[in-house]
Amino acid sequence: MYKRVLLKLSGEALSGHGNNFDPEVLSNLAHELKEIQEMGVELAIVVGGGNFIRGKMAETMGIERVQADHMGMLATIINALAVQSALEQIDVPTRVQTAVEINRVAEPFIVRKAIRHLEKGRIVIFGGGTGSPYFSTDTTAALRASEIRADVILMAKNGVDGVYSADPKKDPNAVKYDSLTYMDLISKNLQVMDTTATSMCMDNNIDLVVFNMNERGNIKKAILQTVEGTTITKEGK
Repeated sequence: MYKRVLLKLSGEALSGHGNNFDPEVLSNLAHELKEIQEMGVELAIVVGGGNFIRGKMAETMGIERVQADHMGMLATIINALAVQSALEQIDVPTRVQTAVEINRVAEPFIVRKAIRHLEKGRIVIFGGGTGSPYFSTDTTAALRASEIRADVILMAKNGVDGVYSADPKKDPNAVKYDSLTYMDLISKNLQVMDTTATSMCMDNNIDLVVFNMNERGNIKKAILQTVEGTTITKEGK
């Protein structure tokens, strides 16, 4: 199984019906992550903020791009604290580290401290994106995975069980891929993650597993490499 894992969660994956985040969803997630931690897996998390606000969404409201992206970064910190709270309620040791310094709330991101926390069995949650505008949380996931030397990025999708040739919700003829290379993502223009993130994962030889997180137990299956999803690697498998 993978030993050091970075889990990429969208903000929407934490939300319920019309809620910014759902306590039941958070509780179920926390119990699943606790089981994984007890397996001896070193687990880090990058969380998005789309359940509150996206930078591009804020732009449509007339907010300047840099300011809009900063709003999105703050939303990811709210979600990071929510995940931390859910984990700590069931006695899972965690640390939140943020790229945007907010010292009264969380630690600043320091890669050596993050690795030390992982080695001590703590789940590390990264908030605040990269700390800079114009970068997505996909890029944050690729960057943090590279920095902590993760074996894999688990990209948990909300209701999508892998990578398809087209949007399966719109195209009934869409074909699901079991495995791909990073060059396939670029050449086929598959919208799994942005090009910056794709290149970073390829350059640092980090596996990427895309799967449906709405099925309980799929995070564990992804770590054990038995999940029904899509695995993306540098050389292909």
